[in-house]
Amino acid sequence: MTSQAPSREMLLEVKDLKTHFFLGRGVVRAVDGVSFDMHRGQTLGVLGESGCGKSVTGYSILRLIRPPGQTISGEVLLHRSSATPEGRATTGIIDLARLDPQGREIREIRGRDVAMVFQEPTTFLNPVYTIGDQISEAIILHQKLNKRDAKDKAIEMLRRVRLPDPEDIVDRYPHQVSGGQKQRAIIAMALSCHPSLLIADEPTTALDVTTEAQILALMNELQSDLGMSILCITHNLGVIAQMVEEVIVMYLGKVVEKTDVRTLFADAKHPYTQALLRSVPIIGRKSRQRLQAIRGVVPDPLNLPSGCRFHNRCSSYMRGICEVREPPMLDIGNGHLVRCFLYDGSGVQSE
Repeated sequence: MTSQAPSREMLLEVKDLKTHFFLGRGVVRAVDGVSFDMHRGQTLGVLGESGCGKSVTGYSILRLIRPPGQTISGEVLLHRSSATPEGRATTGIIDLARLDPQGREIREIRGRDVAMVFQEPTTFLNPVYTIGDQISEAIILHQKLNKRDAKDKAIEMLRRVRLPDPEDIVDRYPHQVSGGQKQRAIIAMALSCHPSLLIADEPTTALDVTTEAQILALMNELQSDLGMSILCITHNLGVIAQMVEEVIVMYLGKVVEKTDVRTLFADAKHPYTQALLRSVPIIGRKSRQRLQAIRGVVPDPLNLPSGCRFHNRCSSYMRGICEVREPPMLDIGNGHLVRCFLYDGSGVQSE
């Protein structure tokens, strides 16, 4: 896979986004200056350990952060396209970060323009409403259909995500279907209004390996059919390999590397990304060496280390440099971005 094709139309621009949580013991900078772009039809992966800020990034885009969390600065520019009554295409840009989280405008965008598949389908679905009622709610809100037509559309979406006997499942409650069926129902709900962007937050968490493979294949197929973009948030390198074109790697609220998926696996540059790759098994590897765990532990988010946030776990740590100041994001060629003092702007590793 190559870097983003320049002919693709811009869909989303996230610029220096900061979302912090103000606690009694201090401030957690969960997202601390994140920037990236997405184009129409693109799949972008957000990779990192638990606690790196990747899910909070997704929630911040849709203004789903609740107190004590707050998006304090940055822009989330959504490029919307529509058609006039005469059939002419029109475009507009709206900054989601400036919208009232409870306001009418953001509620119209959620589900219609940007939808989200959350972790843990068991906790996301309301146990006292049928699956059909929960899918129909978004359809009625955004497409102004009556209940009968909305239910027909819900059945159509359940069929599209390959659930068996959708006419039966539409009237079932969440506890009456399996975990994999719940996840398919949530995907059907998210896609029911044909959004331009789907944010998939750990879409295969708690699923067995076979069901995980089916869900990922389904999402790839639906993306191809519907032409939507997918922001895939995960800690799973296997999901990254199967799903995405480009990847941003996050660590403690910062993007530390951004590149296309082939380069990530073949020539990752940031020491953190390299450590992640060394910590997972590779089929066909003949070496008898044990997998290498990343040394140390993730620092307390209330007491972040000075300088580079990864320096106290880094095998390439340079004393007097890494702990003194924060490294800038460097372009080392072909759109490969790295936040590390090991590289200069031309991609030459320092001695």
